Amino acid sequence: MVARSGSATGTFLLSSPRVWGHWGAGLTRGLRARNKSGVILFDDRETAKRLSTVEEIARKLVRAGADRHSIVVAMGGGVVGDVAGFVAATYLRGIRIIHVPTTLVAQVDSSIGGKTGVNLPEGKNLVGAFYPPKAVIDDPDVLRTLPQREFRSGLYEVIKYGVIADAELFHFLEKRMPSILRRDCTALAWIIPRCAAIKARVVSKDEREGGLRQILNFGHTLGHAIEAETRYRRFFHGEAVGWGMIGATLLALGTGRLAERDASRIIRLVTHVGPLPSLRGMRAAQLRPILAGDKKARGGRILWVLPTRIGKTEWGAEVPWMAVESAFAELPKILAKAQK
Repeated sequence: MVARSGSATGTFLLSSPRVWGHWGAGLTRGLRARNKSGVILFDDRETAKRLSTVEEIARKLVRAGADRHSIVVAMGGGVVGDVAGFVAATYLRGIRIIHVPTTLVAQVDSSIGGKTGVNLPEGKNLVGAFYPPKAVIDDPDVLRTLPQREFRSGLYEVIKYGVIADAELFHFLEKRMPSILRRDCTALAWIIPRCAAIKARVVSKDEREGGLRQILNFGHTLGHAIEAETRYRRFFHGEAVGWGMIGATLLALGTGRLAERDASRIIRLVTHVGPLPSLRGMRAAQLRPILAGDKKARGGRILWVLPTRIGKTEWGAEVPWMAVESAFAELPKILAKAQK
């Protein structure tokens, strides 16, 4: 795949120490020795997804002699992909990148579509670029080394695709969730390419998130705010999105956009993935300034992606703040009831 990306003066492998320990030797063997110019490892925790990390990697590329004809191969989860993608987009005003995602969320979502970025204290992914990779190489076999909580975190993004665009996928998840949680190979082989195809189709119609692509943010408006408020330390990304999907579902139900039966199915499926970290200590008022600074907000107006039925959503929806406060207050009760 690297060879098919054209001639390169060097191939630089970007990953985290944890991922490299599992899969670095295999990736290195897969590259011709003359192509490998260096390995750069960095922290893949959400708290390290910041501009200082981008600067550190870029300086290492300079010292290693990377030029405009070099290729970056990013191996890791969503943080590695987002950071490495932003480095590739900005280093010498752009060099080629290939993604080798090693988490479920990266394989079905974050590695596809070219959105890159890092966080600011004020919010998630507020500095970044649209920069499509030359290729994405998915291998479901690498998912076997994921801790169970991290694997479950990726399943919330899978559920997202069922809600926004694929009722058949949603039904499959309802029926097969126990075996999926056991990482059944047949189920994953059906799920992963289906989700990737949905994202690729949406992105091809709206590369820069001017319209349709906003549906991919279902659950992310509230989810990103929850992550930022807790300084990216309490929740895995998918877990925050899980809370965000329940919150958006309650907003859709409360504003008459979604039938109660579909709302119950969405909430039930999200809660069947496993326990979500607590929202203790958080109130909607604390999240309001973060929500107003969301990338999709317009002039401080918070815009939501809300389901209208399973398989279809409305984007750019405005909801009264009182409804948001009410829905947020209900979240712990909804989860407790669903998990009984």
